Amino acid sequence: MTPRPIHTPNRPPAVIAIVLFAIAVITYWDASQMTTRAAYGMSASAASYFVALLFAVLAVGHLVSAFKPSNVEVEVADWKAVGWIGLALCGLIGSIWLGGGFILGSTLLFALTAHAFGRRAFLVDLCLGAAIGVFVFLLFNKLLTLALPQGPLEKLF
Repeated sequence: MTPRPIHTPNRPPAVIAIVLFAIAVITYWDASQMTTRAAYGMSASAASYFVALLFAVLAVGHLVSAFKPSNVEVEVADWKAVGWIGLALCGLIGSIWLGGGFILGSTLLFALTAHAFGRRAFLVDLCLGAAIGVFVFLLFNKLLTLALPQGPLEKLF
């Protein structure tokens, strides 16, 4: 009987799996520390437990992918696109931190991420991002009764 060759894991998915597991643990721990409960709708802790579960599922998927043999050639990273996505995340964080609110931040996140993927209709993407941001804000604030960071636009609703 021929011994099976030992398969070395694909490093990027393995690292991503570890990071996702860490985020899942931190999110789970954070949800367990919440003391306020919602009178109606989904509470913040229940939503956080759900998000932690999703992170754990994604981590398992990446871990399986890391150890699965593959003949696929790994592509070289497009660092310009990665930079645009990093700028998009900084726009979201900066908008929330500086008081611009969730809608402005998610608008920037959508438009800059679309630009990173090669779309060149920036004004249209800003409008789409704003529409999605308003929808998500209303969904979380009105239906789920979870408060998102508010800025001038959110106070209109």
